[in-house]
Amino acid sequence: MRIALLSDIHANLPALDAVLGAIAAQQPDATYHLGDLVGYAPWPNEVVARLREAGVAGIAGNYDSTVGFGYKHCGCQYEDPVQEAQSHESFAWTLAHTSSEAKAWLRTLPFRLDVRVQGGHQSGPSMVLVHGAPTLNTLYWREDRSDDFCRQMAERAGLKAGDLIAFGHTHVPWHREVDGIHFVNTGSVGRPKDGDPRAGWILASWADGWSVAVHRVTYDVERVAAAIRQSTLPHAFAAYLQYGGKVPAGAA
Repeated sequence: MRIALLSDIHANLPALDAVLGAIAAQQPDATYHLGDLVGYAPWPNEVVARLREAGVAGIAGNYDSTVGFGYKHCGCQYEDPVQEAQSHESFAWTLAHTSSEAKAWLRTLPFRLDVRVQGGHQSGPSMVLVHGAPTLNTLYWREDRSDDFCRQMAERAGLKAGDLIAFGHTHVPWHREVDGIHFVNTGSVGRPKDGDPRAGWILASWADGWSVAVHRVTYDVERVAAAIRQSTLPHAFAAYLQYGGKVPAGAA
């Protein structure tokens, strides 16, 4: 079974369209999103509509649940006071520009999805989908987390050897196996932070064991940068996309 996973689209419609096209070319058995559909770019309603039209099921990221429920902030982590101020601007903009219909749909997204890749009629491997971690969708599960941390999260999720848990939130893809359990960060479609501006997604395949492939897709970043600069979103978000989250000093 081959399953496409995408996460952290963040209202970047051109990136989403490029990824959906790449996924369609691979013809997987199923496609799921891992949340954070809105925020930071100017197409929150269009991204929600595109995923609904495509029938892509998925879960709520922290941005989805906080926008959907009108929370006081997005639950994001900041590197400095400038980023914090920009993040608050982005959240206020997204709250104001996401339609009531889209917000209502965001509120329906589940916290977690479980997929039995051999069917639920027999025991076998499970794929568990969360946004940040099995405990909270705001928890950052970066690659430098220890194996013991992975074991703790596996226990909280009820995982066993042979299972796979996928998550996003950090916008940097990685894959590790600990005690026979696969831990997969799906990276980001619409706001990568690893220095590569291309949109990212994951193809996880089960055939008597898991294999995980990271895919990157070129899209029209300049179109998105121009749309951000034409909006009232912080214009620094444009350079952030152009440089894949690693903006050189003075480039913004």
